[in-house]
This record gives sequence, structure tokens and C-alpha cells, in this order.
Amino acid sequence: MPVIAPWTGARPAQVPSQPGDTEEAMTAGTTVDHLTETYRAHYRSLLGLAALLLDDTASCEDVVQEAFIRVHSARNRVRDREKTLAYLRQTVVNLSRSALRRRILGLKLLSKPMPDMASAEEGAYDLLERDQLIKAMRGLQRRQREVLVLRYFADMTEAQVATTLGISLGSVKAYGSRGIAALRIAMEAPV
Repeated sequence: MPVIAPWTGARPAQVPSQPGDTEEAMTAGTTVDHLTETYRAHYRSLLGLAALLLDDTASCEDVVQEAFIRVHSARNRVRDREKTLAYLRQTVVNLSRSALRRRILGLKLLSKPMPDMASAEEGAYDLLERDQLIKAMRGLQRRQREVLVLRYFADMTEAQVATTLGISLGSVKAYGSRGIAALRIAMEAPV
């Protein structure tokens, strides 16, 4: 884990040993130039690290960019310039964890749709189709209507329908076939 200087104002001032060291002593920690060099050299490797932790490229890029922003704003607290990369890696890992936690929480909080509930529009279409079917069934011959109701709505076999109505199995098939053909024509006709 990188060493970060404490954030206190009671820090002893560093006395520069040479006149050229004045700038470095005033900006203890990582410089903007060093951070820019680190960005150029290690952006792809940090992106790869984020990709191992996250699943989409956009999130990885966001995490790495945010890590650089955070390190940039805290660059004066990084005591050792050589630990800038380690600090960036740790920041990428922490931000990736946070992103995953937010996703998991978001998934938990999503409302689950009711599986059996139809929309109001679907319900209206169902009612229209049912009304149209009932109207078409009323337009069929009596025997066709009886065969179709027993066969498809009462879920009887053709033999059971024949026994119930007292007609032959061939008649059940003929009435059923003609009834379905008549229903198709009636259902396709404009209302």
C-alpha cells in the first residue's frame, strides 16, 4: 500500500539544500509532469487492471480516468514519487469495487415485473378478440358450433365428442373442419 503523508498543517517545513531544490521542496510529492508521464506509460495497464475487475469498456475507462483525477488532486500527499503507480493501481481497484457495489445494489433495488400481468392494452385486445370469436361462433351451424365447443373448449377427444353428440367419428371430423374454416373467414373479415 502506498505511503501517503498525513493531512495536517503542523508539518515541519523542509529546508532546501540547494537553490534548484526550492520548487521540489514546495511541492512535496508527485508533480503534474510526473503524473502526465505515468499516464502515458501506464494508462493501458491500468485499463487492463480495471477490465479484469469490471465487465464493460466504458466503466473501465471511467474508473481509470477517475483514478488519475483523484491522484492528481492528492498528488501533494504522495511522499514518494516512485509510489505514484502503486497509488494509482490501488485507486483503480477501490473505484472498481465501488462501481460493482453500486451495480449490485441497483440490481437488488430494481422492481421485478409481475410475470402474469398483461398490460391494459393487451387486455383490451384480448377482449376484442374474444368478443369477435363469440360473435363468429354464433354465426356457425348448430352442429359445427357444438363440435368445436366440445373439442376445443371442453378439451374432449373426437371419439368423446362423437359419443356425446350421438354422431359418427367421420361426422365429428367433417363438422370440425368446416367449422374451423368458417371461423377463419369470420375472424379475418373486417369488423
